[in-house]
Amino acid sequence: MTLSPDSLFHLATNLVLPGWLLLIFAPRWRVTRWVVGSGALPLVLAALYAACIGWHYFSGAAQQGGFGSLADVAALFQDPWALLAGWVHYLCFDLAVGAWVSRDAQRRGLPHLLLVPALLLTFLFGPVGFLLYHLLRRFYALPAPAPALT
Repeated sequence: MTLSPDSLFHLATNLVLPGWLLLIFAPRWRVTRWVVGSGALPLVLAALYAACIGWHYFSGAAQQGGFGSLADVAALFQDPWALLAGWVHYLCFDLAVGAWVSRDAQRRGLPHLLLVPALLLTFLFGPVGFLLYHLLRRFYALPAPAPALT
């Protein structure tokens, strides 16, 4: 397998799917806590992101595009390595947000069935799922700590 942007796109996309399946179907399993909750899988994606950014900047393609305007961003994404970095950025951050949402929902006692739509939307549309979760969590305050016995 050659390390092309296309092959790494498929690798990253397939790598993140088990993490989402674990969050949705087995959120309290120790494997889920280790693979996703610990940050292990998002960190693997972060390393891939760093490699893609490095490849983009050290390959000479860094002269095209930037972040100063929408046209600059469009020009930046003409480079397949920069486009792949953008995709991996989405995968990494969406999964990190999904892991946080899952942990926070467990702390609050939010029923997992209510959480599933927010997780699916976070996977597919990032901020929309995050917004839905924040609306849901308003109804599930953190349990009050037990009063200290003196």
